[in-house]
Amino acid sequence: MAVAPSAELLEWPKKDKRRLLHAVYRVGDLDRTIEFYTECFGMKLLRKRDIPEEKYSNAFLGFGPEQSNFVVELTYNYGVTSYDIGTGFGHFAIATPDVYKMVEDIRAKGGTITREPGPVKGGTTVIAFVKDPDGYIFELIQRGPTPEPLCQVMLRVGDLDRSIKFYEKALGMRLLRKFDNPQYKYTLAMMGYADEDETTVLELTYNYGVSEYTKGNAYAQVAIGTDDVYKSAEVVKLVIEELGGKITRQPGPIPGLNTKITSFLDPDGWKTVLVDNKDFRKELQ
Repeated sequence: MAVAPSAELLEWPKKDKRRLLHAVYRVGDLDRTIEFYTECFGMKLLRKRDIPEEKYSNAFLGFGPEQSNFVVELTYNYGVTSYDIGTGFGHFAIATPDVYKMVEDIRAKGGTITREPGPVKGGTTVIAFVKDPDGYIFELIQRGPTPEPLCQVMLRVGDLDRSIKFYEKALGMRLLRKFDNPQYKYTLAMMGYADEDETTVLELTYNYGVSEYTKGNAYAQVAIGTDDVYKSAEVVKLVIEELGGKITRQPGPIPGLNTKITSFLDPDGWKTVLVDNKDFRKELQ
C-alpha cells in the first residue's frame, strides 16, 4: 500500500538535522545586560551589531560558539527601556558544577537572588533562582560538566499533552521526561533533541487549571536549525491544521540577508523560527 504523502512528510522532522540555535528577547539597556551576563554568569559576548536604519541593536551571548552552542540574542530597540515579560514566560536555566559558589559571585556583583540555593522540593538536585536587570529569571542547576551550560527555556502552556504532540510532530523533538507534582499543582515536560545534560531543552509547564497566559512584549522566540526550511514549513502547516497554531512567515529568504527562514506560533502562541542550516553557517563566517 502506498504511503500517504502527509504520513511521509511527517517523518521528515525526525530525519532532519535540528538543534536549538538561540532565544531572542528584548532588553532595556544592552550594555548593562552584557555586563551582567558576562560578569555574573560567565557568558561570552560573541557578536554585537547595530542597525540604525531599523533603530535597534542586538548582541549574541553564550558559553560557546554559535556554530555548536545555544545562545541568547538580546535586542535593544532605540529609546525603549523596559518591557512586560507577561505571565507565560518562565525562565532560562544555566547548569553549573557549584550553584552555591555561583550565587555567592552573583550576589557580590549586585545580582538579585530570588531563591537561595538548596535542593529542589521533593528531590536532591541543588538549584537557585536569580533575576537579571530586566526581570528575566534564570534558574541555576547544579550539574557536572556539560557541553551546553545554557540548558533550558521554560514556557507555560495551557494543555500539556497537546503541546507535547505539537513539538514532537511539528519540530521532531523527543519527550525526554515528564514530571507531575500534585502537591504544587503542576506538570512539566522536557522536550529536546538530545539528553538534558547534553543539550538545551524546552521545559513546558502546565499549572493545574490554568489554560491561558499573557505573553507580554519582552520574550520573542526560539530559533531552530533545519536542512530544508520549505519541507519543514509544510510539516508545520499540517500539524497546525490538526493541533492549532499559526504560520507567521511563509518560508523564504530574508531580504538583504538571504537566510531562508519560516516562523509560526504553537497552539499557546509561542513563536518558533526555523532557520536554514547552511545559510546560518554563512551568516557566522
